[in-house]
Amino acid sequence: MIKKISYYTKDGLEKLKAELSELKTKGRADIARQIAEARDKGDLSENAEYDAAKDAQGHLEAKIAQLEDLLANARLLDESKVDTSTVSILSKVTIKNKKNGASFTYTLVSEEEADLKSGKISTQSPIGKGLLGKKKGDVAKIKTPAGDTEFEVVNIGA
Repeated sequence: MIKKISYYTKDGLEKLKAELSELKTKGRADIARQIAEARDKGDLSENAEYDAAKDAQGHLEAKIAQLEDLLANARLLDESKVDTSTVSILSKVTIKNKKNGASFTYTLVSEEEADLKSGKISTQSPIGKGLLGKKKGDVAKIKTPAGDTEFEVVNIGA
């Protein structure tokens, strides 16, 4: 199986590492406590709390394995070396909707770091994919839920 390489900013990589550390320490300790409490309540064959705690433990371990896999295939992007001549990952791009004139500024990031509220969109999103490789002044025709929309690349920064 081919491992998917993911690219992260320094902040994004630190958040992943912190989440993994939290799950391995506090998360595992909480689950162990829940299992012990349920075990103390008697017969395990009919103990719904015990079954729920064991299920939660399975989900926690799956999440830990997923994060470890992500981190094993993570690559740190050097934000100082972002090419601003074309839109690429880590580009801060300002686009203008050709139909209604609305302007938006987004930073293109990996799928795991995407957060629309903070203006970070994934390079895998329809808009992100449509903007990749475009230069200032180019028009990208992007399929959106509202139909095909044309966006002009107004500015590209780092």
